This record gives sequence, structure tokens and C-alpha cells, in this order.
Amino acid sequence: MSAGETEGRLAGRIAIITGAGSGIGKATAELWRAEGATVVGADLMGADVEVDAGSEQSVKALVEQTVDRHGGLDLFFANAGVSGGFDGIFDQDERAWEEILRVNLIGPAMAIKHAAPHIKKRGGGAIIVTASVAGLRSGAGGPAYTASKAGVINLVKIAAQQLTGSNVRVNAICPGLIETGMTRFIYDHARAKGREAEIGSLNPMQRGGEPQEIAHAALYLASDEASYVNGHALVVDGGLSSSHPYTRQVYGRTAS
Repeated sequence: MSAGETEGRLAGRIAIITGAGSGIGKATAELWRAEGATVVGADLMGADVEVDAGSEQSVKALVEQTVDRHGGLDLFFANAGVSGGFDGIFDQDERAWEEILRVNLIGPAMAIKHAAPHIKKRGGGAIIVTASVAGLRSGAGGPAYTASKAGVINLVKIAAQQLTGSNVRVNAICPGLIETGMTRFIYDHARAKGREAEIGSLNPMQRGGEPQEIAHAALYLASDEASYVNGHALVVDGGLSSSHPYTRQVYGRTAS
């Protein structure tokens, strides 16, 4: 190490990030590597490893391969997710619900199940799951997506309790509107209509967020600086969820 150079905040840590092919996952992988971590990025495409994050078999294999190749595991960021669009509760069928819950909720549960024992063997570490402000209240996503993210917020609380004494911390991040592959259609639609300036106008910051802003939140939760943060859902949304902006829907019509 040269004079004046300092170790990164995640120096020596071995990490897995799902959904690492783009958006929040990609930004986090780049940041964690810059902070000294060895990162295995997983996604269906565009990452180090091709993985179906909603499959227990795939998640288990990912963890085992990482441990075999790198000698252990310290961090797991279960970030992969799908939106399912904005169809209403009468429009989403059983198959849509099953797929959204499989990837967004069952996937993180399997990540915790298979990563935690290996992280414990290393003396402890952190598991982080991407939730959403949609999981806090309605109005930020479709029914299945919203339900899945509410489940994630509760999942980290349950996991934190069930991992008592392990020194494995489990937390969630609840992003607001962030420009990623999942939300690109919102941005593209606004730009096509000449309404780009209105993106994020419902939050006090009056802008959308960037993937790097969520990556820094994930870095904090992964680092020793968050050593006493456990079972928590960290909201990073520009202040959107501090109020209740909404369009009231009356069954069968829209109320003024």
C-alpha cells in the first residue's frame, strides 16, 4: 500500500450481488469493488454469473460456487427483482402473482437461507435485500409488486430475529423512483411527452434518484459503520414516503 493510501471500507470482503447486470446492482458492484470487496455479480444476463435469483437451486449453487472459489462469503445483496407493470388487482392473474412473488420475495428468502450459514462461519457480515417504497404503502406499483416488497420488509425483520447470536445482520433498502432498466419506461414516456421535468416531482427533492445513490446506501449497510443496524428497512426516496401523495380510486370510477 502506497503512502497516503487507505484500505477500502469493504477490503477483504467476499460478496454476491444479484441483479448486477444493470441499474442498482451494477452500480453497487462497481462501488463495492472500488471499496476493496471481491464481488460476484449475478444476473440473467450482463453479469459475471448467469443466475435465476428466484430459484432456490440456482441461489444455493451460486453461494456454494462462490465459497468454493473464494474461500468464504461475507456479504450478500439480494437485489434482483421484477416489476410486473401497473396492472390493477383485477387484471393480474395467478401466474403473474406467482412469478413476481417468486423473484421478489422467495428469491431473497432463499438468499438468506443459503448465505447466512456461510457468513456466520466467517464471523459475521451482512445480507441486504432490495425492497421499495411500494412496500410501505400503496401507490408506487402494481398489487403483486407492492405485496412482494412489503413481504421483503417483514422478511428482514424475521431473519434478523432468527439469526440472533450469529453476527449476521439483515436489512432492506427501500428505494424511491430510480432510473433503472425496470423504470426506464416511465422515464421514456415522460421524455416523449416533454414532461421530463416532472419526474420525481412528488418528493421534496423534486427529482428521481440515481442507482449510485442506492449503491452508497448498500455500501453503508454492508460496512462496519452499520455494525449495530439490523432488521431495518432504510428508505432512500428523496422524502417521497414522508407524506401520502395519491390519486384516490373509487371502485368503478376515479373520484375527483
